[in-house]
Amino acid sequence: QVQLVESGGGLVQAGGSLRLSCAASGSAFSINVMGWYHQAPGKQRELVAAFTTGGRGNYAESVKGRFTISRDNAKNTVYLQMNSLKPEDTVLYFCYGRIRERSTLPEFPSWGQGTQVIVSS
Repeated sequence: QVQLVESGGGLVQAGGSLRLSCAASGSAFSINVMGWYHQAPGKQRELVAAFTTGGRGNYAESVKGRFTISRDNAKNTVYLQMNSLKPEDTVLYFCYGRIRERSTLPEFPSWGQGTQVIVSS
């Protein structure tokens, strides 16, 4: 089954930047990556950034002005550019989308396995 795979997490100092990437593990009839979420230990998964129907980004208040969601259709990859990182951005980040492997099959929701971001103070 085709899945979404995140990459780009890591350790960065406060004020630094990281760019997360989300791509599918294989080819499919359609792959629609819809947004990024994060999840702190013991808490529910929360929306960080998502595409609106117009293709723009919709952001959580805590990341507005610092994070940017974008997509490269040629590479079938969605990015989350994270600037001015803060220690409180230290969480696990997931991308979410819907995949249709063949035109004759229904879409299914897909979550990546997550990529860890650690921001040191």
